[in-house]
Amino acid sequence: MLDLRSISLLADYFVICSGESERQVKAIVDEITEKIKEEGIRPLHIEGDTSSGWVLVDYGGIIVHVFAPVMRSYYQLEKLWSDATVVVKMQ
Repeated sequence: MLDLRSISLLADYFVICSGESERQVKAIVDEITEKIKEEGIRPLHIEGDTSSGWVLVDYGGIIVHVFAPVMRSYYQLEKLWSDATVVVKMQ
């Protein structure tokens, strides 16, 4: 998770994760949206699909990026936003 508050007006946080297959990417997106929906929060927008290798779920202040490994390596958001503070990093 990246804290963008000091460097961008786009969002407060980026959550960046990846799944090893289209099915796993879909499962991650489905679980995130369902759990947050239980809290009464719905995404403002969902962009992309599992076949594209990148699904973006926009919650306004928090944007969730779920990648296939190839797309995550290609776009390298962590490197692009390297001035952001890393809040949580898990391997």
